[in-house]
Amino acid sequence: MPESLAITRFLNHLFGGAVASLFEAVGIHPAHPAAPINDTFALEVLVACGLIVFFILVRLTLSVEKPNPAQQIAEMVHEFTGGQADQIIGHGYERFQAFVTCILLFVVLNNLLGLIPGVNTPTAQPSVPLGIAVLTFLYYNFHGIREQGVVGYMKHFAGPLWWIAPLLFPIEIISHCARVMSLTIRLYANMLASDLVTLVFFSLVPVAIPAIFLGLHFAVSLIQAYVFMLLAMIYLSQAVAHEH
Repeated sequence: MPESLAITRFLNHLFGGAVASLFEAVGIHPAHPAAPINDTFALEVLVACGLIVFFILVRLTLSVEKPNPAQQIAEMVHEFTGGQADQIIGHGYERFQAFVTCILLFVVLNNLLGLIPGVNTPTAQPSVPLGIAVLTFLYYNFHGIREQGVVGYMKHFAGPLWWIAPLLFPIEIISHCARVMSLTIRLYANMLASDLVTLVFFSLVPVAIPAIFLGLHFAVSLIQAYVFMLLAMIYLSQAVAHEH
């Protein structure tokens, strides 16, 4: 796939050789060895680095008396995710707030990149939602085991009655694994559909009408990021809860 974005060309110039060598070492043969980094991955890196820089600047310029706009935005996001986590996860939600905040911001920014002309929405590529879904799955299961131990956590999948455990356990395991697919498809399908609708109307009618669908894309971007974060919180609350 040819490069189309400046950030992609820049990353391939710096790291293309190393990435191609790494792929070859694990048995993966990229279609374009000279440019193994594609636009989707480059945009993810751009979003991640942008968030890191933003919060470093916020941390370095913290002020109680005269908070700057960046600090005010960070505080608003912190209060929003904290309020949601407090309601859903409950006691001890603070240790998970950084993760769910990162999920919210990373997803919403990748969603909103599709509003830029000539830029494809990264989350409309299945690999991006899949990666976030797998990370979420590993994260909440890790904390479930850490909170209750392996045996205690496995009891979550066995049900309240011992005699139905042999039947319920495999069903629950399959159900939990299906969460990865559910998270992936929900985000991917909605963002892909939003991209396609906007593209179709831009190709058929003047700019004024498709602008409505850009607003729709903006709304879908926010909603899908919120839903992803909300589901991550729900899975965390279930994983660390003791009353099962």
